[in-house]
Amino acid sequence: MSDQDTCAGFVALIGEPNAGKSTLLNRMVGAKVSIVTHKVQTTRARIRGVAMEGAAQLVFVDTPGLFKPRRRLDRAMVAAAWTGAADADVVVLMVEAHRCITDGVRAILDGLSERVGTARVALAINKIDKVKSEALLALTQELNEAYAFSETFMISAEKGHGVDALRTWLAGEMPEGPWLYPEDQIADLPMRMIAAEITREKLTLRLHQELPYQMTVETENWEERKDGSAKIDQVIYVVRDGHKGIVLGNKGETIKAVGKASREELVEFLGRKVHLFLQVKVRPGWLEEKERYSEMGLDFSDGNT
Repeated sequence: MSDQDTCAGFVALIGEPNAGKSTLLNRMVGAKVSIVTHKVQTTRARIRGVAMEGAAQLVFVDTPGLFKPRRRLDRAMVAAAWTGAADADVVVLMVEAHRCITDGVRAILDGLSERVGTARVALAINKIDKVKSEALLALTQELNEAYAFSETFMISAEKGHGVDALRTWLAGEMPEGPWLYPEDQIADLPMRMIAAEITREKLTLRLHQELPYQMTVETENWEERKDGSAKIDQVIYVVRDGHKGIVLGNKGETIKAVGKASREELVEFLGRKVHLFLQVKVRPGWLEEKERYSEMGLDFSDGNT
């Protein structure tokens, strides 16, 4: 297939936290490349997943949820989301079907007018199985009156309803040109970062309240062994001694359960044996350390604004 027959471009998924962006990305790509939990604000870096639709290559950018930032990390995450949208060929705004138009959604609509530029913007109303058709139609009309969307799709990212139609439309919107990634590549994140994200997801699912947002995971070492297995050393950074105890759990039961769940998913993802070793370290100022932001794929300077 020649470059003249192919097309490729970037699709930014934006929306409020927990709108289903990561679930849709994983559905489109056909593999789990983005952290998915019931908690909001779990995606920190712009995670690219790559999907093929005929001769079109769709490079999805799963941005952090757009919300009112309070801390440096929050501000860096929101800046990353808008940068991902501004750089994309097509933007997909995801809105939950069972919620009214919140102040957060209104702020995003205002931001689209100011920041997106020439990119086409589609509306994807997600979780349509949770509302009656009358409420869905009313929400669709209200949103389209608030912003001139190129297309509107009603989907369930979790169950797959309407996702094929959205993917087909997106493929038709991609600019002509060579593919940006090899056909069999599903993500452009380094495996070290994907591994860290998998462990952070398991921690987030296991723990509660504020702790997951004051915690980060880094892959400190990755060793390829002669038998084909991988030895992975990861560090979990928390800000207080009390948090370290929570992560470890009674007699280490929490960290053991997290390690087991993470290792099992890494084995499935990599298709080979994995030796995973986790450490918990207290680092009170990690939220203000430039290198921690670089590990997460965020711009430290964006947290100043």
